[in-house]
Amino acid sequence: MPKTYLRSGRHCVFNNKVHLVFLPKYRRKVFTGTILARVEAIFRETCLQMDCELIEFNGENDHVHFMVEVHPKVAISNLVGKLKGKSAYILRQEFWNEIKKYLWGNHFWSPSYCVVSCSGASIEVVRKYIENQNRPD
Repeated sequence: MPKTYLRSGRHCVFNNKVHLVFLPKYRRKVFTGTILARVEAIFRETCLQMDCELIEFNGENDHVHFMVEVHPKVAISNLVGKLKGKSAYILRQEFWNEIKKYLWGNHFWSPSYCVVSCSGASIEVVRKYIENQNRPD
């Protein structure tokens, strides 16, 4: 893998990219273009605060997809909690009149999420690379 794909931390070099999918509670069709743009801005800011990087973001009216490069010191579950918590709080403040008809109670996001690891190389390429190491006798 070329060096340009690697980030470095204090004691490590890494390339940890994950694809995440979040749904609003009950998969309600709550997102508009304006709300999606605001969610992206909130996610971008939150990722930077957690030493991560939002690489891609998009969504439809009932879910969002995004890719984040996650620093090894950050647990994905903690990142998810921060992203959901902060965005739900801000969206309720800024878009309450638009979203209140779709949601009720104290929840914006579904408690579940999808996370899939991804990188520049396929699993087969990585497997072959590991198999072909010069193991000492």
